[in-house]
Amino acid sequence: MPVRNQAALDFLLTRRSVPAKTMTGPVPDKSELEVILTAAARSPDHGKLVPWRFVVLQGKAFERIIEEIKRAGVRQNRSDDEIAKPLPHYNNAQLAVVVVEKVDTEASIPVVEQVYSAGAVCMALTNAALASGWGANWLSGWFSHDATFRKDAFGLDENERVVGIVHIGTPKSEPSDRPRPDVAAITSWVNE
Repeated sequence: MPVRNQAALDFLLTRRSVPAKTMTGPVPDKSELEVILTAAARSPDHGKLVPWRFVVLQGKAFERIIEEIKRAGVRQNRSDDEIAKPLPHYNNAQLAVVVVEKVDTEASIPVVEQVYSAGAVCMALTNAALASGWGANWLSGWFSHDATFRKDAFGLDENERVVGIVHIGTPKSEPSDRPRPDVAAITSWVNE
């Protein structure tokens, strides 16, 4: 018989991301963040390729990121509103972890499975931060898919992409829940 971990199940059934723009300090210190990153790195990884890595953003890095977002918006002919929309997530940010996908196209493991692994790392990172008592939010945004932005903001190579930017901090208030999917409506049962 399986041994039920009720505390973990209760956490997963009630977890709630905290909007990045509503977080403040304090943030995890290096040793606390290393525990969170270690938990995230235990994500499924077919072939043990580790097709992802972390870039930790702190302090003045956010001022630079804001300027890079603005430059990317101009380069892409985005409207002023489109450019302004993501900025509040970075204005008061103190800690974020960029999960970088770095697939191995020569590996026998399909690229799509490597991408899924990187996505699993984002979810595990978010949940590990939340389980550690911090607020966390997995974001990306139009700018994070821009090759020049990725290189200039995060120093990524041409073959690397941003899977997510996980903001971590202290919630200013308890976030309210949101409507959740009706599991019965989205589930098919196949018996034969």
